[in-house]
Amino acid sequence: MTIGLEETTPVGAYVVRLGDGPPVGRAQFVDPPGAAGERIFFHTEVDEEYGGRGLAGLLLREALADSIRRKLTVVPVCPLFARHLKAHGDEFVAAGGAFRRPIRDDLAVVARATRGEV
Repeated sequence: MTIGLEETTPVGAYVVRLGDGPPVGRAQFVDPPGAAGERIFFHTEVDEEYGGRGLAGLLLREALADSIRRKLTVVPVCPLFARHLKAHGDEFVAAGGAFRRPIRDDLAVVARATRGEV
């Protein structure tokens, strides 16, 4: 199993693969234009046949660890990321991470990105 980063625009993703196959899970994000140093995580999904194996948690942990390494502020629009940071935000910050609550403009950025308009 590997977790990799696909830095495509306007929507990027951390993806998990089993062997050499296609991705079986993804944590999608947008790097908002004009907000350098921020990453909006908006959707995490694991293919149904691979559910229940902890892959979403692995994606989340790698995405957050990489955000710390890249010194990015996480904006958790995705419910999985939001719940995790609500419960473990202090630990994330103590490890060098930064996050902020999403605002309405973040949702608009995600909507434009998913339509290919960013």
